[in-house]
Amino acid sequence: MSVKKIMVRGMMGLSGFTLFAAGGLTVRYHLGRQRADRIWHESKYPPLQGLGAVKKLTIMPLIDFYASERGGEQLLGEPGVSYLVRADDTAILMDVGYNMRNEHPSPLLRNMKALGLDISELDMIFISHAHVDHLGGMAQQKRHSFALSARTSDLRGIPAYVPVSLSHPTARTEVVREPRVIAKGVASTGTIPRQLFFLGWTPEHSLAVNVEGRGIVLVVGCGHQSLQHIVERAEMVFDQPVYGIIGGLHYPVTASRQNILGLPVQCFIGTGKCPWDRITKEEVEENISFLQSRNPRIVGLSPHDSCDWSLGAFRDAFAGAYREIRVGEEIKI
Repeated sequence: MSVKKIMVRGMMGLSGFTLFAAGGLTVRYHLGRQRADRIWHESKYPPLQGLGAVKKLTIMPLIDFYASERGGEQLLGEPGVSYLVRADDTAILMDVGYNMRNEHPSPLLRNMKALGLDISELDMIFISHAHVDHLGGMAQQKRHSFALSARTSDLRGIPAYVPVSLSHPTARTEVVREPRVIAKGVASTGTIPRQLFFLGWTPEHSLAVNVEGRGIVLVVGCGHQSLQHIVERAEMVFDQPVYGIIGGLHYPVTASRQNILGLPVQCFIGTGKCPWDRITKEEVEENISFLQSRNPRIVGLSPHDSCDWSLGAFRDAFAGAYREIRVGEEIKI
């Protein structure tokens, strides 16, 4: 057989495999969407009891795409998320960033040091969902674990509330699927699943903090659940109104924070849509209108998974209520 014929057959075989794989992903996606929709409609929870309230809430971005200076030193940004949430005296590390280069110390630990923060201050860890940019890297996702840095951090005695089964060498992990109180004035919304085309089945939960005299502030990882479902879940399980929402909502309309081989991967991955059906400006504007109908007093959109156009649209729509999310710039409520 000639080399040419071998090459042609090889290309045909590769094309056939690609079509087969794409077909399998498409079937999985549509079946997963049906399952997620069924779970959403069947998930009816009574108002959460015994939540309580906090007098003070601060959110310090430790990892996100944009970063500020501190003491003349430029803090580190990356397309991942980690926030230090302080609800009165309870210190919560929400997600642990990306650590794309698998470094030690990681960007998270280096930013913490620059900000004068230490792991020993933490009361708990809260993992929003099990994706690389929230678990500390690809190696952690493959191991179904999470890590603050390339070397193991001592988290003995610290509980970690996770949405799926995750392990850690020292932390005590606890899977949270339904809404529950995890500290005074602090709760998990409970997981809301979403089927993503490439990334598969993705349960995600958000932090909810009840601020005395104001209401519920939602702190969100990526927002794969969708803005509507996050807000509607909060309205279902809390007696207090939604006062604010801070974090990622995944609106990469015009650009991606991550590019692989020149492709804007965030525009195709994680939107909850088929890769050939990209999220549009009109959809973002519809989401803004939905949120405006709740009249939130605090809004901040994470740049780690939303483009600058989307940031600008939220900034313009919410004016004085909008807060920039930058590493090192604390949001006080």
